[in-house]
Amino acid sequence: MQPRKIIIDTDPGQDDAVAILLALASPDEIDLLGITCVAGNVPLALTARNARMICELAGRPDIAVFAGCDRPLGRALVTAEHVHGKTGLDGPTLPEPQMPLQPQHAVDFIIDTVRANPPGTITLCPLGPLTNIATALARAPDIAARLQEIVLMGGAYFEVGNITPAAEFNIYVDPQAAKAVFAAGVPLVVMPLDVTHKALVTAERNAAFRNLGTPVGIAVAQMTEFFERYDREKYGSLGAPLHDPCVTAYLLAPHLFSGRHVNVEIETMSELTMGMTVADWWRVTDRPANAMFMGQIDAQGFFDLLTQRLARL
Repeated sequence: MQPRKIIIDTDPGQDDAVAILLALASPDEIDLLGITCVAGNVPLALTARNARMICELAGRPDIAVFAGCDRPLGRALVTAEHVHGKTGLDGPTLPEPQMPLQPQHAVDFIIDTVRANPPGTITLCPLGPLTNIATALARAPDIAARLQEIVLMGGAYFEVGNITPAAEFNIYVDPQAAKAVFAAGVPLVVMPLDVTHKALVTAERNAAFRNLGTPVGIAVAQMTEFFERYDREKYGSLGAPLHDPCVTAYLLAPHLFSGRHVNVEIETMSELTMGMTVADWWRVTDRPANAMFMGQIDAQGFFDLLTQRLARL
C-alpha cells in the first residue's frame, strides 16, 4: 500500500512539533509532501522558523517548508505565548535552522500540489488556524473536490473552550476561515478538545519520551514539560493535553479514535461565542452532517504508538 500523501499546515507550538515528528517517523504510512506555516500560536516568522527546527531535529532538512498567511482573514491576530513561550517552542534548546524557507507562498504550494496529484490522493492536516486552507479553497475552488480529506485539530463541544469560555484556540483565531472550511464540502475529520483533553502527558508518559535517550526523545520530553506547567495549573489534570499529534495518530491508527458524523457550524457573529464549534452531537437539527467529530481516544494506545515511533528518529 502506498503511503498517504499529506501536507501539514501548522503554527508550531510544542504539540505541533510532536505531530510533525510522528509523521516523519512513519514514512511507510505517511508521505509528507511539505509543511505550510500559518500565524497562530506565535507570529508567522516564528512558526516558519520552528517548523524548520523540528525538521532538522528529526534529521530531515529535505522537507520543504513554506510560509503562508500572517494574519487571520478578518480579525486581528491572537497568539498564545502564555502557553507556548515567547518562541512558541520554549523548553528545549535547539539550534537555529540552517535549511531554507521555500520562496513559494504556502497557499500557492497547497493549490499547486493538489492540482498536480490525482484526485483523492492528498490529505490536508491543519494543526493551527485554518487561514491558509480557507485562502487556498477561496482562490482555487476546484481543489475541494480533489482532496481526499482534511484531518484537523480544532474545536470543542463537551469540553467547551480553552481560549474563551466557548471557543477552542485554533478556531477562535480565525473563525471566518474555519466557517469556510467546514462549509467547503471536503470530507472532514475533527480532533476537538473532547478528544485531546483525554490524551494527557502524565509523568510516566513524559519519562518514556525522555528514556528514549535520543535528541528527539529528550527534546519532546522538554517540550511537554514546558507547556505542562501551564496546562496542569489551568485544568487541574494529571498532565497536559497533547492536542496536535492526535491528527497524525489518526492517519496511522484510526481505530484509536471514535466519534460521530454530525453537522458542525462555526459561530462568527457573536463576540460572546465567537469561534464556537456548534456540533449537533445529538442530531437534533436537520442540518446535513459535514464532519466526523471525534469524541473518544484510546489514550494509552496513542502514547504507546507515539513513543514507539519517536524511537525511530
